[in-house]
Amino acid sequence: MSIGVLALVALVPIVLALILMVGLRWPATKAMPISWLSCAVAAVAVWKLPVAYVAALSLQGVVTAIGILIIVFGALLILYTLQNSGGMETIQYGFQDISRDRRIQVLIIGYMFAAFIEGAAGFGTPAALAAPLLLSLGFPPLCAAVMCLVFNSFPVTFGAVGTPVVLGLKYLTGLVNNAVASAIPGLNFHSMESFNMTVGKWASLMHVPMIFILPIFMLGFMTRFFGENKKWSEGFAAWKFCIFSAVAFTVPYLITAFLVGPEFPSLIGGLVGLGITIYGAKKGFCVPKETWNFGPRSSWDDDWVGSVCADEDCVFKAHMSQFRAWIPYVLIGAILVVTRIPSLGLKGLLVAPSIDFKGILGFETVNASIKYLYLPGTIPFILVAILTIGIHKMSGERVSAAWKEAIGKMKNPAIALFFSVAIVSIFRGSGISDAALNPNGYLSMPLALADAVSKLAGQTWPMFASFVGGLGSYITGSNTVSDLLFAEFQWGVASSLSLPHQIIVAAQSVGGAMGNMVCIHNIVAACAVVGLSGMEGAILRRTIWPFLLYGACVGIVATLFSFVFFPGLF
Repeated sequence: MSIGVLALVALVPIVLALILMVGLRWPATKAMPISWLSCAVAAVAVWKLPVAYVAALSLQGVVTAIGILIIVFGALLILYTLQNSGGMETIQYGFQDISRDRRIQVLIIGYMFAAFIEGAAGFGTPAALAAPLLLSLGFPPLCAAVMCLVFNSFPVTFGAVGTPVVLGLKYLTGLVNNAVASAIPGLNFHSMESFNMTVGKWASLMHVPMIFILPIFMLGFMTRFFGENKKWSEGFAAWKFCIFSAVAFTVPYLITAFLVGPEFPSLIGGLVGLGITIYGAKKGFCVPKETWNFGPRSSWDDDWVGSVCADEDCVFKAHMSQFRAWIPYVLIGAILVVTRIPSLGLKGLLVAPSIDFKGILGFETVNASIKYLYLPGTIPFILVAILTIGIHKMSGERVSAAWKEAIGKMKNPAIALFFSVAIVSIFRGSGISDAALNPNGYLSMPLALADAVSKLAGQTWPMFASFVGGLGSYITGSNTVSDLLFAEFQWGVASSLSLPHQIIVAAQSVGGAMGNMVCIHNIVAACAVVGLSGMEGAILRRTIWPFLLYGACVGIVATLFSFVFFPGLF
């Protein structure tokens, strides 16, 4: 069967999910089981995979989904613990002293704070933390989720202390070493480590235009679709503060990417940028003269509001000192940093304990594990939630209420994630090299899709390379896994079309980052923490536009780097 036909078949589950959620407005709890069924049928009928093997891959996905759900539960528990302790209202009260302008608040929390958390933890953690914080300040839940999902893009290539680059490109090691030994022209690196450094430099430069464009665009988007007057111009009016914030992030971000490596650009950029941005907001530097706010609750559309919402009047009072209220978030950030840097020794201790599922249904290649201590949901989220009981002096009644609320919100995201992650497992496992399991020796479903697209694109490939990375994140829910899936393919395309390998691979990694905007896993998780379970399609209809804008911008930059600038520069 031709690659083109295989690609069309592989496209069916993806298109079906889009049609059901975006077109027909089905919740993910209904759309994803049907999408999974279409994927399983394709695997058995077209790829000729054994039914038992497809079942094993699906169970592998369920185990992986449990890990994601632990993160979601931990984020919910932090939210409800702070709400019941009075800490969240104290934080809200404190933000009034920084700025009452919603445009400034979303830049500080969704843009800067989330970038720092992404740099430290990754794996969907930023939206799970930042969106509830915006919600509690009085943002419509739908707006909070959309803004945080979109902003969780430019830091992701270097998220979780560089995991998408350091781990995501590991399958290129042999190809890189062979290229170095063969002295292929245009390769200005001498080892896998220096290749990662080079890719990180090009990727950081590809992100830069959107680091400046995205906040301006999204503030206009916010005031146009969630504002009382429905005007883009109200958001664009804060362009000076957007530029100020972007510079505050970009300078340390680029310095770190060029001088240190791919592990810390987002973490350092987010931390330094957050401090500078808060200081600037307090001093009124570049802040618009007129304060912007959402209209009254009565004017909000029905689909903006879920089962969790801030009080109408948004009048807050302090129940404790700001220092004590912020201690849980400070602990989260500190614990994430010290447990994600290998040289500090704690990472190894947390990664080692795991619940392993080996040889699922008798298939040796189908394994899964839950590293329960290394998941952000466990350490630091649940740990900090427990510590907060004493720090905020909570009564047993309030603690019980927080845990009950968090557990009660888990049903819908669990259903959606079990099926969506099962699709990922089938996608990845469909290209197994075992002739007994894959008798036709077909490429995996995502590789068949990518191969067909690359043949159509030809020399224009740099314009589209990032969208393959985005597709990988949409399918798998991870920039790291997208790179693991497609980095070898991108290298092969670069070789066959005589394009600079480091630039095409960098575009892949940038694309995997921008794919976080439309990734079903992240959308389901964000919906869960702001009380919008079942509204995944409404979010996807809004995040698809900044995703396309991001991809177009990266495509232009990657094309310029490939054909205009000297690719061996770095």
